[in-house]
Amino acid sequence: MREKTLKQFGTLGAGNHFVEVCSDAQGRVWLLLHSGSRGIGNLLATAHVRVAQEFCKAEDIALEDRDFAYLPSETSEADAYLQDMLWAQRYAYAQREAMMDSLMEAVSLELGPDWNEVQRINCHHNYAEQLVGGGWITRKGAIDAGDGKMGIIPGSMGAATYIVRGRGNAEAYCTSPHGAGRVMGRNQARKTLSTEEFRKQMAGKTWLDRDAKRLLDEAPSAYKPIERVIADSADLIEPVTKISQFINYKGL
Repeated sequence: MREKTLKQFGTLGAGNHFVEVCSDAQGRVWLLLHSGSRGIGNLLATAHVRVAQEFCKAEDIALEDRDFAYLPSETSEADAYLQDMLWAQRYAYAQREAMMDSLMEAVSLELGPDWNEVQRINCHHNYAEQLVGGGWITRKGAIDAGDGKMGIIPGSMGAATYIVRGRGNAEAYCTSPHGAGRVMGRNQARKTLSTEEFRKQMAGKTWLDRDAKRLLDEAPSAYKPIERVIADSADLIEPVTKISQFINYKGL
């Protein structure tokens, strides 16, 4: 595990992980990236699920399914899980910061000193956090949309991204979507979408067009329209800035 965490720190990963260079209506440039704990959170979670299963077995706790195994709060096993989970979240946050720092250095090499960083937003979308009062909230494919909280909701690799501000909707647990979401699974996208249409949708952008076939499951047609997602989230977030990519790099 230690070797994996050191080796993968500051790396993008694959799937829907990406780096983009975008611009907004005011002509400002935005650097955007999407990455997480690089599988480390999943490894830790899997290990603790096994611990929970053994715990329930040893305590003769009846379960409808083994995957419903749990660890009672305030046990040493639960404390160990929470410690590892929160560490994985800090790792994911820190490695996004490291990658953004590297991107900023690359921009500096190209543009020189005549620019400055105006704003930086770093948000989780698969995580749990403890609330005031001791309870926990889990956000899966969702971001913190607390009152005034800045967030990012990307569309597909061919669509816009929205910088948003949370409205603090208590009925939604101060939560909003973290992206456009898929309208078809990866296998269906590979079987039904065409590289020709994919290239038309990406016209005018710099991207890995030579790898269009490998990236077909990430084509814009595989995702919901981002404008509809933002409209449907009107009671959760306030759109602040719309940004559009002119360079896209997808992890492979």
